[in-house]
Amino acid sequence: MLLVLLLTALLSAGLSPDVNRTADSGEQCSACDYRERSKQMRLHSIRTQILSILRLEQAPNISRDMIRQMLPKAPPVMQLLDQYDPRVEDEEQATTETIITMATKPDSVARDELSSCCLFSLSPKIQPKNIQSAQLWVHLRPAHMVSTVFLQVSRLRPGKDGNSTRVRVRSLRIDADAGASSWQSIDIKSVLQAWLRQLETNYGIEINAFDSRGADLAVTSAEPGEEGLQPFIEVKILDSSKRSRRDSALNCDEESAETRCCRYPLNVDFEEFGWDWIIAPKRYRANYCSGECESMHLQQYPHAHLVNKANPRGSAGPCCTPTKMSPINMLYFNRKEQIIYGKIPSMVVDQCGCS
Repeated sequence: MLLVLLLTALLSAGLSPDVNRTADSGEQCSACDYRERSKQMRLHSIRTQILSILRLEQAPNISRDMIRQMLPKAPPVMQLLDQYDPRVEDEEQATTETIITMATKPDSVARDELSSCCLFSLSPKIQPKNIQSAQLWVHLRPAHMVSTVFLQVSRLRPGKDGNSTRVRVRSLRIDADAGASSWQSIDIKSVLQAWLRQLETNYGIEINAFDSRGADLAVTSAEPGEEGLQPFIEVKILDSSKRSRRDSALNCDEESAETRCCRYPLNVDFEEFGWDWIIAPKRYRANYCSGECESMHLQQYPHAHLVNKANPRGSAGPCCTPTKMSPINMLYFNRKEQIIYGKIPSMVVDQCGCS
């Protein structure tokens, strides 16, 4: 009897703390594992969400070398990269989307006759009523001497016997310095609206920039050393969507011992995805939600509260999930190799809660 009492005392005095410490450690490890699973699920969700929003079955197969060749070395693109702001914090800022479309050679018109001809495959997002501005950008080669250059843009229309006709739609007079190349832009909003109202009339345009000696200085195709200097159209369309300001939320870090539903930081690196087709941002703070929904948060769900007590990791009741999200602005190539600058919704978790 004395031996039994002694063993009981030893178990209660010496072994219980170790058992408690093991249990606490097990709970912490379980929470870490659950948080890691939440993080991986969030990364997977971001991948699928971006592809779904952009209506892509798979990521465009565009390498870094291809981007260096295709990315226009022009003011509007450089400004987007230099002044890039991945988060729009001011809801009063103008909500527009910029779409950049590079020129291609048309198949429907005789190429040998039209060496300076360009066709633009327009995004279906661009409609006559939502165009805020439309600029055609043309790069001019250096003139041999100070000269007056006349930049001319003509619409192409099919004529008889397969020959095409030209209708001049825009012209611009430019005072060019000797030995200096330059980018020039010309307003084509009305031309673009006319195209969109009659898509069957879009056979492309012809671009010329003649100096006083009759030399054509316009770059209309990628010759060696002129990669990224082809003409392109920059269209800004109105976007009526707005976002609300971010509210305060329960925030944690990876070292936090918080077990309640909380927002944790998560940095997404698109280069780690192998997504070189996203020009900017290369990385951004996405955040994710993880944690338990305690009884104080579940008073409005009494039945679910009982189920969660029996199975805390189950999916029967309210769980920790994003309750407020915000967009990011992204510059990227689509599958048609067009450059798009637009807003991608629900990319940043601003607040987490039990729901």
